[in-house]
Amino acid sequence: MAQAKIAVAGATGRLGRHVAGVLGAAGHQVVPISRSAGVDVITGDGLADALAGAGAIIDVTAGPGSGQAAATGFFTTAAANLQRAGERAGVARYVVVSIIGIGRSAGGYGAAKLAHEQAVLAGPVPAAILRVAQFHELVGVLMDMGRQGEVIYLPQMRTQIIAARTVAGALAAMATSPPAEFAAARAAQAAGAPVPELAGPREENLASLARLAAARRGEAVQIQEVTAADPDSAAAADGSLLPGPHAKLAGPTFEEWLTTQPNSGTGP
Repeated sequence: MAQAKIAVAGATGRLGRHVAGVLGAAGHQVVPISRSAGVDVITGDGLADALAGAGAIIDVTAGPGSGQAAATGFFTTAAANLQRAGERAGVARYVVVSIIGIGRSAGGYGAAKLAHEQAVLAGPVPAAILRVAQFHELVGVLMDMGRQGEVIYLPQMRTQIIAARTVAGALAAMATSPPAEFAAARAAQAAGAPVPELAGPREENLASLARLAAARRGEAVQIQEVTAADPDSAAAADGSLLPGPHAKLAGPTFEEWLTTQPNSGTGP
């Protein structure tokens, strides 16, 4: 796709900022879809104007918390509104980011993202999915959330963690690929090919990554792993979030990425 107008749903979020940056650097016109930009994917306010003349939608919206019911309602409503408004505007393709391993999810946020995928694929605008691993940037977020004094409590997690910027580049490439290439990828998936996956170069353990980040920050804190009975925690602990053999792997590693972060590991 030549230089085009591309709408980014969730453009102000952790991943969306990178997607907008990658697209802008390539000369595309980026239309941010977010409440701060006056566009609401739930009420539909502003969608018609935002999508007018757009060639593609990249959906990197994040649900309101980890609860399955609330997240499912958010994702399915947003997908339906984006699909409906996209069809009216003549949008040619819809690319959505998802999470590796959700096909095995027993509930929770993973099940909500699976419903998101299904809602996007059920719409009239031709759609494609990219499932990805957890972001490097998540480590600092979880550390801050789990901090209690001098101890940081983190969920057990096996992950092949990846930089958000790397994911953004892959999503931008999908959204701007030649029409024949996009159609071929969709046809392969319809014929039973695995959903495309993108992950980091190697398996990591969240607690070990947090210790690297704490050392980078100069923090003398204790990192403790905790377990929980909810489906999302079980998937994180048992390796369900690790990529399949068909996944594409891309750097940088977390340790390499960490050295580039001015705020010592939280990430933008």
